[in-house]
Amino acid sequence: MVRIGIVANEPSGDQLGAGLIRELTARYPDIRFEGVGGPLMEALGCKSLHPMDRLSVMGLTEVIKHLPELLRIRRQLAKHFISDPPGLFIGIDAPDFNLGLELVLKQAGIPTVHYVSPTVWAWRPKRVNKIRRAADLVLSIFPFEVEFLKRHRVPVSYVGHPLADEISLESSMDEARERLGIDPEKKVIALLPGSRMSEIRSLSESFLGAAERCLEQESECCFLVPLVSGQTREAFESIWRSMAPDLPLLILPGQAREAMQAADVVLTASGTATLEALLLKRPMVVAYRLSPVTYWIVKRFDMVKIPHIAMANLLAGQEIAPEFIQDAVTPEALADAVLELLASPERTDGIRQICEQVHRDLRRDSSRQAAEAVINLLESNHDPK
Repeated sequence: MVRIGIVANEPSGDQLGAGLIRELTARYPDIRFEGVGGPLMEALGCKSLHPMDRLSVMGLTEVIKHLPELLRIRRQLAKHFISDPPGLFIGIDAPDFNLGLELVLKQAGIPTVHYVSPTVWAWRPKRVNKIRRAADLVLSIFPFEVEFLKRHRVPVSYVGHPLADEISLESSMDEARERLGIDPEKKVIALLPGSRMSEIRSLSESFLGAAERCLEQESECCFLVPLVSGQTREAFESIWRSMAPDLPLLILPGQAREAMQAADVVLTASGTATLEALLLKRPMVVAYRLSPVTYWIVKRFDMVKIPHIAMANLLAGQEIAPEFIQDAVTPEALADAVLELLASPERTDGIRQICEQVHRDLRRDSSRQAAEAVINLLESNHDPK
């Protein structure tokens, strides 16, 4: 019987873990998983030694507040796995938590895998030394990470991105509009100011101001705003009522993918949404704003080492999505960029072609590829010497 240790700390990791568990179980029907997982992993038989939400902590102040508990859980997991070693341990994303655990387990002789490369290619590149010490194998979801990791002598396997498998190569705008009850002749702009409260607070006014300017130029515009939680919806609607109460918006409960699929152009905060917009083949404009102190530190110490902030642009290897950072995030600039895309069918056709090629490159049946890489490592460590 094969036993695997596995730790995920948030819903995206739970999804990755579930896909991996499903594929490994197909190969080894009696395989067992234990560690930390969410409802998807647990439904497939993963035994959680701690609730996943105890690890789902984001933001500097929140991490500091919960640091004693996080360290205690990590020590308990290390003690558990060292006293009863699994055939292999898999840490899914969450590098600040998982790399430390992987390092201890690897030193105890347990093979370790880190699923989703930390963004060492973008900032804090010296972390790559810790990755090399902690992980016997990194499963990379983006192709451009591979060369960087290999250059730093980190064993890596490119497995593709699960979203590229999940999202169809063909994305029907008309079907999405029909589901949402939107006139197919309208010019539709999706506004995605972010999933975190900090993003809502910093970007909503600029997005709403841009929408007002777009409506002045395109009177048939329709605006969709998907918001992931009651808290973000309440905060956004408060700003909307105070600065642009007459602006016609359709607020959606989540449904970000549906909104982007229905849109002619997407105006979005930088983040996973830019990858989804790319996979849906939708032209986009991207905004990114940090707190002034954080931005000053990043600029002062030259902490970012990449030419673009949007994952869509990094994957395309060129700026297919105009980016506006910090003080450049103004209603005028955002509106001008959105209107230019609306008025440029040749340009947007070219963007769609680039997006389709990137989608095909990422579409690798990622869970199966990840499982194959894990099996190869597992079997190589159990070969008779």
